Amino acid sequence: MPSHEDPYKAAHQLGTRFHAFLTAGDWDGIRSLLTDDATWTLPGDNAVSGTAVGADAVVERARKIASYGLDFRLLHILVSRENMALSLHNTARRGDVRLDEHLSTVCRLRDGRIASIETYLSDVPGMNAFFV
Repeated sequence: MPSHEDPYKAAHQLGTRFHAFLTAGDWDGIRSLLTDDATWTLPGDNAVSGTAVGADAVVERARKIASYGLDFRLLHILVSRENMALSLHNTARRGDVRLDEHLSTVCRLRDGRIASIETYLSDVPGMNAFFV
């Protein structure tokens, strides 16, 4: 395999591992994929919005999102020359409130680890109503 393909394969594997750890609730696994200064930014005005700064805060953000009982259905892992993104369809129900959103979680990589995450959502008002 030509060496220029290795970063793409590594980025894809990182995305696969991130999703697997998230769905399994393996918080130490997620932590192992992050740089110490990692950040995660989510849009909206709710309990999980804003920017989590530092690997421990990013893990806590993942834990909090998962605590709402989401089904994180992976649609695609997308790679660029230097980064990776997860295309997801997240669904959940909390009482009468239903979450049904498509999103892209864009991960900027540094030295084979996730240095920053930015999530783009299809339904920010729906996210605000769900994550109270």
